[in-house]
Amino acid sequence: MGNILKKIFGTSSQKELKAIEPLVKKIEALEEPYKALTDAELRAKTDEFKERLGHGETLDDILPEAFAVCREASWRVLGMRPYRVQLIGGIILHQGRIAEMKTGEGKTLVATLPAYLNALAGEGVHIVTVNDYLAKRDSEWMGKVYRFLGLTVGLVIHEVEPGRRRASYEADITYGTNNEFGFDYLRDNMAIYKQEMVQRGHSFAIVDEVDSILIDEARTPLIISGQGDKSTQLYQVVDAFVSRLKAKKVASVDTKEEEDESIDADYVVDEKARTVTLTARGIEKAEKAFNIENLADPENTTLSHHINQAIRAWGLMRRDKDYVVKDGEVIIVDEFTGRLMYGRRYSEGLHQAIEAKEKVEVARESKTLATITFQNYFRLYTKLSGMTGTAMTEEEEFNSIYELDIVEIPTNKPLARVDNPDVVYKNEPGKLRAVVAQIEECHAKGQPVLVGTVSIEKSEELSDMLRRKGIKHNVLNAKFHEKEAEIVAQAGKYGAVTVATNMAGRGTDIMLGGNAEFLAKNDLRKAGLSDELIAESTGYADTDDEEILNARKLFAEAEAKYKEEIKEEAEKVRAAGGLFILGTERHESRRIDNQLRGRAGRQGDPGESRFYLSLEDDIMRLFGSERVMNMMESLGVDEDTPIEQKMLSNAIESAQKRVESKNFQTRKTVLEYDDVMNTQRKVIYEQRRKVLDGDNLKDSVQNMIATVISDAVHGHMGEQKHLSAEDFRAATAPFRGVFLAPNDLALTDSELEQYSADDLADMVKQRAADLYARKEKELGEPLMRELERVIMLRVVDEYWMDNIDAMTELRQGIGLRAYGQNDPVVEYKREGYEMFENMIAAIQEETVRRLFLARVQVGGEVKRERVAKVTGESGAADGTVKKQPVKKADKIGRNDPCPCGSGLKWKKCTCAEYHSEEN
Repeated sequence: MGNILKKIFGTSSQKELKAIEPLVKKIEALEEPYKALTDAELRAKTDEFKERLGHGETLDDILPEAFAVCREASWRVLGMRPYRVQLIGGIILHQGRIAEMKTGEGKTLVATLPAYLNALAGEGVHIVTVNDYLAKRDSEWMGKVYRFLGLTVGLVIHEVEPGRRRASYEADITYGTNNEFGFDYLRDNMAIYKQEMVQRGHSFAIVDEVDSILIDEARTPLIISGQGDKSTQLYQVVDAFVSRLKAKKVASVDTKEEEDESIDADYVVDEKARTVTLTARGIEKAEKAFNIENLADPENTTLSHHINQAIRAWGLMRRDKDYVVKDGEVIIVDEFTGRLMYGRRYSEGLHQAIEAKEKVEVARESKTLATITFQNYFRLYTKLSGMTGTAMTEEEEFNSIYELDIVEIPTNKPLARVDNPDVVYKNEPGKLRAVVAQIEECHAKGQPVLVGTVSIEKSEELSDMLRRKGIKHNVLNAKFHEKEAEIVAQAGKYGAVTVATNMAGRGTDIMLGGNAEFLAKNDLRKAGLSDELIAESTGYADTDDEEILNARKLFAEAEAKYKEEIKEEAEKVRAAGGLFILGTERHESRRIDNQLRGRAGRQGDPGESRFYLSLEDDIMRLFGSERVMNMMESLGVDEDTPIEQKMLSNAIESAQKRVESKNFQTRKTVLEYDDVMNTQRKVIYEQRRKVLDGDNLKDSVQNMIATVISDAVHGHMGEQKHLSAEDFRAATAPFRGVFLAPNDLALTDSELEQYSADDLADMVKQRAADLYARKEKELGEPLMRELERVIMLRVVDEYWMDNIDAMTELRQGIGLRAYGQNDPVVEYKREGYEMFENMIAAIQEETVRRLFLARVQVGGEVKRERVAKVTGESGAADGTVKKQPVKKADKIGRNDPCPCGSGLKWKKCTCAEYHSEEN
């Protein structure tokens, strides 16, 4: 019924495109008049637009003219004029939506149109890409257009120094990666001085590969971490114990299975839910091995956690699928792209458990200093938009989490790819034989084949089979990622066979007949040019370096030569049917399957795709319905006969939908928990910003002093009419030695009967006010304000970091509340709120204490220390973390003032924080 209605009324995307049509016509109508302008006149349009915006016109008012100017500039500078579907894509992005555009439709050029228009408002535009290479390439390449029109362009990638970062963010348009934008936001909110901050706000972002960044990457929160406790021997000890245990793998666990004492296993692995649980027998073995009475006792929490992570490492984490071991390191493999994720680590001790399992060095754990999820970072932007080839299957998630809708944009040339129905085999061997037979058939007629596999293990197994058949082929998986772009680029050559793990986001076009750029680069390599020079030869950065200019000339000549040669071969490939995409398994997400399919049929090229499946594939085994499995058994089909049943295709699709829905719910739950932290984060960061902006803190500090004193006195008063001498002594104990002398206000019981709680509080406040005034007079107002600022920032940061740890621990155990019929998220919100209130009270008390105890060394050199040695790291709900290099604080000299703010020399100060061996 839905499909019939769509045919009559059109899809929502078609309706949107109809509404945009008049705007597109206006832009196209300006093509001829703008062609007649000189370069200087075209450039002057930028100033004209800014002036008109200043006089009250809106971005929408000037859109047709601004797009037409940018379009003409692209032609003059790059030799590319955005065509109609690219104009549509640009309008969708400007409206703050997602433009779904197929592979090869020129998304990089599309972003220039809305970026130019929105940059005119002067608030900065961020263009977010998935890696440093693309950010650098696009900022240089598309940057030529912006610079031609008088705008500035910035770049934020890993190697950009903090000093240059600020200038990059000040630019009209800033290119960078999602990780760097997020880390800079967190680092800005750990700064002690305003000049250390680099970002200037979050106005408009265009996210390239938006599904990869806002959905796949969003499972992984960004974390800034410092060094935590040293790694213990417990990982190796527990690993030695767990390695002797017996596991039982099941597709789905019966809830009572792990409690069943007769089960012949020490732990049960639920592959569907991806959980591992000790059985009653396993718990008994653990208690005996570690000589404890009850593993569930609170004092055995650490041991229990280590055992749980070790059985996860042994039961769920598979080498060469989830991770590889390279140069004595455990490196995670991205399940979506098949890439090695250097520097990323599983959190909560799982990575250490895998290191112990693989007998490599176990790294020390780290302490979280600041964290944010990508969902909450990108929701900071006033306007957010994105582009990708595959977003429609995640429409619900984009809508509910980011309030983004998706518009499908038609291809520039009609799609000529043929998508064949899936073929399903009874088992894995039958399927693989059929895959090899299909490859042989294509290879015989010269049709290039791109084979998609789900793991390194599967790609190597298939590679062995092809080798035995004598079929020459390339393998692309995480082990060979260095040659990734080169292998992909030539996957469209006549007769090429390429076996690759998931092809998502590879970022390299597969051209029929081969890729001239990579062949030309190869010539330069043979000519003896260095890799750095070859990279520059294809770069777009302005330069007057003779060596680079010569390399670019050589490259241009070689590329032109190969383009001619490729034309003939491309025709042969088209005649053979174009690129054949062969999927060997359905991914959990339909979007990843669509990305693989989308590698063929770019810009109207012919192509073909087909998925080969078996009933033993993970998706069918774990999520397929029992009815389908039983039906296949009863049909008695042999393993080499394909089963082409509509019912099967439906079963596969519904299995994928179930997994997608489950994954969406997981991400949504992670976000619900992070929203609690986000509310707290906003309060803390807002307060920090006020302090950094140089607000006079005198009133705030005096309010803090008054609040701390009132809370202490009223807290001890309770329901009594008057305080006893003992209670008053207890109430004022935290202030003695701070702003009260040890025997000051030593009132007796009878004397105290004359005073109410407010009277007593006022007496104590007066003592504090007198000492505060004396201190301010002694130091002078400017130095007193600086002291207040630094102490407040330091205390806020210390307590905030402890609060992050406490909230993480609360989060780990809160799920158990569900057994008591309580909603864990509601409980987390309630307890999180109480913890936050307690933290605010503790911050006030500690700020007051340090302020009165601080001794300032006047006339000496003031040494500015960072709050913490930090590393950027990202850590995930599913356990992964991404790291950046440690920035070490300077060593503290014995005669330097201690950074804790006490005013004493380091050697005389007694604070614990800065007296570790490391300092």
